Amino acid sequence: MLVKLYTKNPDQRAVDRVVEILDGDGLIIYPTDGVYAFGCALRSRKALERMKAIRQKSDGDFSIMCSDLSHIADYVKVDNAAFRLLKRNLPGPFTFILRASSKVPDKALSKRKTIGVRVADNAIPQAIIAGLGQPLVTSSVKDDDEITEYTTDPELIYEKYGHMVDAVIDGGPGGIVPTTLVDLSGEEPEIVREGGGELIL
Repeated sequence: MLVKLYTKNPDQRAVDRVVEILDGDGLIIYPTDGVYAFGCALRSRKALERMKAIRQKSDGDFSIMCSDLSHIADYVKVDNAAFRLLKRNLPGPFTFILRASSKVPDKALSKRKTIGVRVADNAIPQAIIAGLGQPLVTSSVKDDDEITEYTTDPELIYEKYGHMVDAVIDGGPGGIVPTTLVDLSGEEPEIVREGGGELIL
């Protein structure tokens, strides 16, 4: 299924349809403020296993996409310094690595104690996650060395992956630059990967 949504005022009926898919252990591809990404409900073990098989990645290679800052605080341990840094930079093209709370299922963590968290500056994932009531486990459609129209054009993404997922969300052309990856699990913030965001300390 190819679902058209606009970043300005996403149609609620279409959002509800996507939420219903995710609630039923579905797997989607959706736009972010960077590249298009696979996504499934955090509590859906079945969909997570499907995403792992498609992406050929282990549990520890995924992040979670939240709707806002308060949502993040439910799933990771955030001290005052980290919260101030998140507030200055989110929503935006960042993934922050933080210590996971007990609300993150072990299946999404593998043997790690940390997980990457995001809040995209895009109304489409924000609306979907708000309706779902839980984060999306997420993984970029493209690999770091793979930039093609099959990772940026939603119709071509649907052509390539439509038989593997339950819905592709057409939110317009996707980006080619991944998020800036920042590790906040140590004493000082560490930029692990340069990407689309310039960190404001």
